[in-house]
Amino acid sequence: QVQLVESGGGSVQAGGSLRLSCAASGDTNIVNTMGWFRQAPGKQREAVAIIDRSGNTRYAISVKGRFTISKGNAQSALYLQMNSLKPEDTAEYYCATSRGGGVWYSQQFSYWGQGTQVTVSS
Repeated sequence: QVQLVESGGGSVQAGGSLRLSCAASGDTNIVNTMGWFRQAPGKQREAVAIIDRSGNTRYAISVKGRFTISKGNAQSALYLQMNSLKPEDTAEYYCATSRGGGVWYSQQFSYWGQGTQVTVSS
């Protein structure tokens, strides 16, 4: 079991920045990939960025160049630096972990945090 707790969400104007954090505890030695997902009202949950144990990253096209994912030692923490935020970035953001590598889609991730709301106003 892996427990995940997100923090750092909030409200910001377009062009602003936020930094999300996710604290991981429990059986983190089984974690291979950590990721950030988001879900806007009426839309499906989508991957934003992922990072594997080796530090390899992948980003959604919509956030590439604006968001940066990073992690702490031993998969104990996950971060998402979000710059140049846009109203379309408004969503509930979730931290998730997977035992697999080369994963991207939400169904490939086993453990999830409770989410943190990000609201970007124009």
